[in-house]
Amino acid sequence: MGSPPAPAIPPPRQTLDGLAARFASRAAAHDQSGEIATENLDECRAAGLLGLTIARMDGGQGSGLRQVVDVVGRLATGDPTTALIMAMHFLQHMLVARDSRWPDTARRQVIETALRDGALINALRVEPELGTPARGGLPATRITRDAGRIMLNGRKIYSTGSTALRWGTVWAATDEVQPRVGQVLVDLHAPGIRIERSWRQMGMRATGSHTFVFENVELPESALVDLRLPEQWQSNDGALVTGHALAIAALYDGVAHAARDWLVSFLHARVPTALGRPLATLPRFHTLLGQIDALLMSNRSILDVALGRAESGDYPGTEANLAKYVMTENAIRAVELGVAAIGNPALSEDNPLERHFRNVLCARIHSPQGDVALAAAGRVALAATE
Repeated sequence: MGSPPAPAIPPPRQTLDGLAARFASRAAAHDQSGEIATENLDECRAAGLLGLTIARMDGGQGSGLRQVVDVVGRLATGDPTTALIMAMHFLQHMLVARDSRWPDTARRQVIETALRDGALINALRVEPELGTPARGGLPATRITRDAGRIMLNGRKIYSTGSTALRWGTVWAATDEVQPRVGQVLVDLHAPGIRIERSWRQMGMRATGSHTFVFENVELPESALVDLRLPEQWQSNDGALVTGHALAIAALYDGVAHAARDWLVSFLHARVPTALGRPLATLPRFHTLLGQIDALLMSNRSILDVALGRAESGDYPGTEANLAKYVMTENAIRAVELGVAAIGNPALSEDNPLERHFRNVLCARIHSPQGDVALAAAGRVALAATE
């Protein structure tokens, strides 16, 4: 037997803080334009972050969920749109690293292009009629066989990072009598693929989450990564559910921290004429910051417990989804408190708090959505008492 792989080496804190500071300086411009901050992604490449969750034996850093959550949360304090694109890349490579179903050819392609070219990957799952697969249903995106060729047709909306991606794991169904569903690996530079610029949301504007259209895209056999009968997907991959939930929670917690830090600087700088001293000296703002910090302290505690249990292998996906729900609601409330307390300046596009507020509200749209997380936890609780 060979030696076990060396432990993962997380990126230095000063590297992440430097990236976040530079991202923050560009965030307003990218929010206004709605364009992906490609210079941020280039800096992530230069810092070696694209190999964060690629296995050490494959040339990556071999980091786990704790490092992913830390990186995503820190980058999100600068620009959560960049952090989200990177989070999806990290999570996909965590799956590639441990999923034995992936054909070796496909696995090598995504790993080698990530390390050599800085190629990004994301899952493309949501459709206009289907919505998110998390709520069930067969995708309209179809895999067909025609004269020995494998063809892909369909469309995927809300495709985070669209124009910056090289690879997509596309959720699709076969046209067999008994359809199988699952992931196919698609080179997003292949013929027959186009992007409709459909992402015009209120928040998280620079994620470039546009629509991919696939028209007779020919796929190699190795692209059929993981196809199963629909009922075989009912038992979700617990580790993937946990990773997604906690990464999203950490991202929006990062937004709330950025909003909190801006609020502190504003309260110190704002000196009303009638008061003659900074707003930071008023007791009501002391109480306000105490409320905000209590919410964010709760998030830190929830996340620390969640990561500890996840690392021990004792953390059900239903609880991870609840953690995402509670943490993101805390983050939203923390930003709302600041907005309500300072009035018009909070909603001015001249101030970052307005952007943070729009961004943090997107937490409620991200899977798992609140009603799904709460209903699943309730079913588990009631089943335990039967």
